[in-house]
Amino acid sequence: MPCYASYTTGEPLADTKSPAVAVEDRWDQRRFEASLVNPANRRGYTVIVVGTGLAGGAAGATLAEQGYRVVQFCHQDSPRRAHSIAAQGGINAAKNYRNDGDSVRRLFYDTVKGGDFRARESNVHRLAQISVEIIDQCVAQGVPFAREYGGLLDTRSFGGVQVSRTFYARGQTGQQLLLGAYQALSRQIAAGRVEMHPRTEMLDLVVVDGRARGIVARDLVTGRVEVHLADAVVLGTGGYGNVFHLSTNAKNSNATAIWRAHRRGARFANPCFTQIHPTCIPRSGDHQSKLTLMSESLRNDGRIWVPKARDDRRPAAGIPEDERDYFLERLYPSFGNLVPRDIASRAAKNVCDEGRGVGPGGQGVYLDFADAIARLGREAVEERYGNLFEMYGRITDENPYEVPMRIYPAVHYTMGGLWVDYDLQTTIPGLFAIGEANFSDHGANRLGASALMQGLADGYFVLPPMLGDFLARHPRTPVSEEHPAVEEAIADTEDRLHLLLAVNGDRTPESFHRELGELLWNECGMARTDTGLRKALDRIPALREEFWRRVRVPGTGEQLNQSLEKANRVADYLELAELMCLDALHRTESCGGHFREESRTDGGEAARDDTHFSYVAAWEFTGTGVPPVLHKEDLVFEHVHPTQRSYA
Repeated sequence: MPCYASYTTGEPLADTKSPAVAVEDRWDQRRFEASLVNPANRRGYTVIVVGTGLAGGAAGATLAEQGYRVVQFCHQDSPRRAHSIAAQGGINAAKNYRNDGDSVRRLFYDTVKGGDFRARESNVHRLAQISVEIIDQCVAQGVPFAREYGGLLDTRSFGGVQVSRTFYARGQTGQQLLLGAYQALSRQIAAGRVEMHPRTEMLDLVVVDGRARGIVARDLVTGRVEVHLADAVVLGTGGYGNVFHLSTNAKNSNATAIWRAHRRGARFANPCFTQIHPTCIPRSGDHQSKLTLMSESLRNDGRIWVPKARDDRRPAAGIPEDERDYFLERLYPSFGNLVPRDIASRAAKNVCDEGRGVGPGGQGVYLDFADAIARLGREAVEERYGNLFEMYGRITDENPYEVPMRIYPAVHYTMGGLWVDYDLQTTIPGLFAIGEANFSDHGANRLGASALMQGLADGYFVLPPMLGDFLARHPRTPVSEEHPAVEEAIADTEDRLHLLLAVNGDRTPESFHRELGELLWNECGMARTDTGLRKALDRIPALREEFWRRVRVPGTGEQLNQSLEKANRVADYLELAELMCLDALHRTESCGGHFREESRTDGGEAARDDTHFSYVAAWEFTGTGVPPVLHKEDLVFEHVHPTQRSYA
């Protein structure tokens, strides 16, 4: 068998932490079974938390509040600059303030169905339960959620649901939620219970006797490489969407922390499950380094359309109503413009492929607010979405109150990540992954406004008792910096940095990243084929070999060196990309954001193969360029039985 299609199948993987009781009782039962650490003893334990977004910030603040000593890291210059701040539209919770039929069970059902039945029921039901507590926590912190005339918190709808359960703070929800977590974290920093290391990047995981005991990190200002040791390590470092080069993620968001943990033994689950967001400002040219997300909340009032005729280049105002195709409303009348992201993205791609796209290159569709402005008035629309309209206007130099926005799908969120059990613990004891860094809650497609929900649920409510259970069951044992495993991790990191600096080639890290991203977008993006994936798997190893032969990193490692940072991350992307394509090649079904063109229904929708692929694909690293090992966790559906997803 050719190397690019090679892997071996190992022992099955199972989540043994979820109690064997009714799904609605599992979280209460697990918390009751968990061993406890006496409050007086907690200050004797040290926990490393990497990342300060909603998951990491909430975790650091909560663990420190409980009495643990927390050592926390972020590569930004301040914790409040974590990428969670860019989330705009809202956060889901089953409060049912609108009395429109919502419930914990409905949120559970919508999430499992929205993920195309590729998520673990236990984790999803827990997320739905905790959602109602998150809102109370954030209100207590002073998060300024929008309110309706009676004083209750206001809600709006998001894709894939038929109730209003999304709480929001205008178009700045992520920013306001992060400020709440940041102020809680800052309180602990001021109290001396959190030792904060900004502008510091994790470059390796320290594993001693099979257990995570620390990290190797580089000070991004001085270049100094240091080891930090602890009793447990928590990764809240977000997703890996920037492997595509162009994505909605901040440019510094990267996959190094979770990838280095994978190389040390943590299984990587479902790497091909990446989400394409339908509501992004279209790419404007080859000079672009990232894409800008326009919140999904805009689909509440904006109508998406294209001309009915091919190659119709008239301005939007010049196209009469009867010559417009509101294709989402036509194809999916029950949900209309609020179908899930994977379905909306593919539908937009299809009409553009038919030659009916708008804007430069025909790579766009209209998001039109003319009806909403006529119905509600400009002032009401501005109150709901004003900052988003302002952002769009600044970027495009167009006034969305007067002309429709132009949008097109782009890489946004990654449902894959490190495999974790019900306790959020990876396959390395003592290593926990939270938020987007793990795979657990969204299956093959994340519903809008659920990322903030998962991040805060993991950080505030799930991780603290489960981490306490682990620490209570593992007596404290000191680890010296002279331990061979510690010295090996430091040496590996330093050798890698020296090697990157020593190549002294003729290509920039950015040029390799751009080439890799274009290859991934074309062959492992919105649509995948057997031929395209094999093409990518043929090219990526060659590109990786070329990288280590031709990359040029100026400067030294003993100083601020952003080229070295970039090269280090691109080296990881070149390994991760290969696993993503292999995962996509082996999964010959279509599900959620993973759309194999060979596996579609007569109507062109994703066709799952539950008989052969109803499992989590958890990959074991065996070496660069060496066939990995696939471990399968079978998915069991007792409450939400798999059916063909329909939003018509």
